[in-house]
Amino acid sequence: MVFVHGFGEYQHMWRFITPEFEEDRRTVLFDILGDDQGAVNGYPPERYGTLRGHADDLLRILRALDLHQVMLVGHSVGAMIGALAAIEEPERFAGLVMITASARYVDDDGYVGGFSRADIEGLLDAIDSNYLGWSRATAPTVMADGSMPELTEELVQSFARTNPRIALQFARATFLSDHRDDLALLKLPVLVLQCTADAMVPALAGDYLHEHIPGSRLQVLSATGHFPHLSAPAPTVEAVRAFVDTVTV
Repeated sequence: MVFVHGFGEYQHMWRFITPEFEEDRRTVLFDILGDDQGAVNGYPPERYGTLRGHADDLLRILRALDLHQVMLVGHSVGAMIGALAAIEEPERFAGLVMITASARYVDDDGYVGGFSRADIEGLLDAIDSNYLGWSRATAPTVMADGSMPELTEELVQSFARTNPRIALQFARATFLSDHRDDLALLKLPVLVLQCTADAMVPALAGDYLHEHIPGSRLQVLSATGHFPHLSAPAPTVEAVRAFVDTVTV
């Protein structure tokens, strides 16, 4: 199983999920390049103008480790990076779990992504002008669980690990992307996991994934916010385990 985190995260944020699978499966955690201050010197901006550069990084790791029949679990933009990798080399993958993912964040005719273009430009301006201030203001909204303030603070600190310049480029690649046309190219079992009160990905965006990925399954978790692997690990593990066991029987 390969786990791919989302924007501003790093692999430690899977810590409530991966132990449930380590006894019977090999687990690999992929850190997106740039989501750690230590990676700045090795970050070529021209490679990461779109999500495809990160998908290629993921494939390079799978090739280096000679991994096949991979069950990929991706959160948010990490799920879309995983989807692009699976489209490029489908023979390496057994299935894909997409946790609170979106094919496009900007609303379009007949499509609800959750944000207007002006919303996204405002978000990018806020990241550009005061990334740490944006992080602290945004974390409570996207975590959406006031009963666990320690998780909100962890998210703030996780955002702070990313170099602001890199965060801005990755935010552009994420929030201005449109991968709706790629969904039909996924030819493997896919589970779409959604939450309620997700400020980043409305229910209709999750419905769109399900409706446009052939044969996919949709499940709404008993969880709120954008980070169920942190705020609601038990139902997240249960859903992933049921899907993995079904696909790999």
